[in-house]
Amino acid sequence: MAKSKEVRVTGRTTADSRVEMVQVVLPNDANQLGNILGGTVMHLIDIAGAIAAHRHSRSHVVTASVDSVDFAHPIKVGQVILLRAEVTRAFHTSMEVEVKVYLEDYLTAERRLTSSAFVTYVAIDEDVRPIPVPPLVVRGAGEKRRYREALARRRRRLAVAARARRRSGEEER
Repeated sequence: MAKSKEVRVTGRTTADSRVEMVQVVLPNDANQLGNILGGTVMHLIDIAGAIAAHRHSRSHVVTASVDSVDFAHPIKVGQVILLRAEVTRAFHTSMEVEVKVYLEDYLTAERRLTSSAFVTYVAIDEDVRPIPVPPLVVRGAGEKRRYREALARRRRRLAVAARARRRSGEEER
């Protein structure tokens, strides 16, 4: 009789998942006003968030949802876009990642928050099936607050998804 293999998963800290991405905004990244395209910012948010989720889960991940993204301030050609991402909560197979986007003017050293988003990723195996992720070990008041708040955001996301499924079922009839 074969023994079942028991896998013990140890928790990982927020710092274990932390990502910082930096790049200069070039003309091919911009619109006719010289501002970085919103779609480019969203693409970079997804990349930074996915890397944080990879680091936490040590597995392949897929994007499950993105909370709203607001563009509070433009980032111009020649400025630096800086993205910081970290896991804020791990659930059974999914992780919430907060991504903050900053502009940095390297001539003046000005740094300004321009966007932020919470992105949910699901860890998957080679057969694209969801797999469990390690728990998140939170330290400090800020991490504990974001950890608690993540549960409320998750409940809202699941409620919205359930309403969308019901609506799509009604439309198919």
